[in-house]
Amino acid sequence: MDISVGKGTATAQAYRAAPESGVHPGLIVIEEVWGVDAHIRDVCDRFAREGFVVLSPELLPDGLLAQLTPQMKIDLFDPEKRNAVQPKLRAAMQPMMQPAFAGETMEKLKACVDYLLGDAHVNGTVGVLGFCFGGSYSFHLAIADARIKAAVPFYGQIPEPVDSVATISCPVLNFNGAHDANIIPKIPALETAMKKYGKDYTSIIYPDAGHAFFNDTNPNSYRAADAHDAWEKSLAFLKKNLA
Repeated sequence: MDISVGKGTATAQAYRAAPESGVHPGLIVIEEVWGVDAHIRDVCDRFAREGFVVLSPELLPDGLLAQLTPQMKIDLFDPEKRNAVQPKLRAAMQPMMQPAFAGETMEKLKACVDYLLGDAHVNGTVGVLGFCFGGSYSFHLAIADARIKAAVPFYGQIPEPVDSVATISCPVLNFNGAHDANIIPKIPALETAMKKYGKDYTSIIYPDAGHAFFNDTNPNSYRAADAHDAWEKSLAFLKKNLA
């Protein structure tokens, strides 16, 4: 169901999915840049069926979603159309590049943590999992909020500066595809920083996958076997750390 979370500038509309009864771990699922769409809601529902109380906030600026059409998403991963659509995507995403956006987004995510920890159906533990834009903010939330007990970024940009990971206090399971040219070259620096600060960090890189390999609504990027493996590993990781 759709609910409102937070107050003032930290207010966000969010999709909530949960088991019918009982007390369970809380999980924040952070969208890709395409919004809390049918794919993200399906992921939330899948986690709810596995015994999580799930919250997925809409974090994108007003008006942006209307510009980010499903066809744009497909074209972005089509080698023959990518160059034509990239300028349109960059223009649409300009509001997200403003300094105030990151601050407001973090306040909304912290409000989601507040909500889940105040939910009588949550066992007192909260994790975060996100894709692309959401993968980046999964890192940021783990850095900024010690209440997060497990983080699962999927193909998110690594934190900058990378030494900011020093404040992470939870295990991190990071998924990427080897053909994701914007992220893979930065992974060694992240691994070095995680080791330097003694973090519980696992990196999984699928050799035949690229960006957005988990998104089964995008035929140009989806890799079924890798997505299935990542799902099983994510589920086991979250159940272990949010028990």
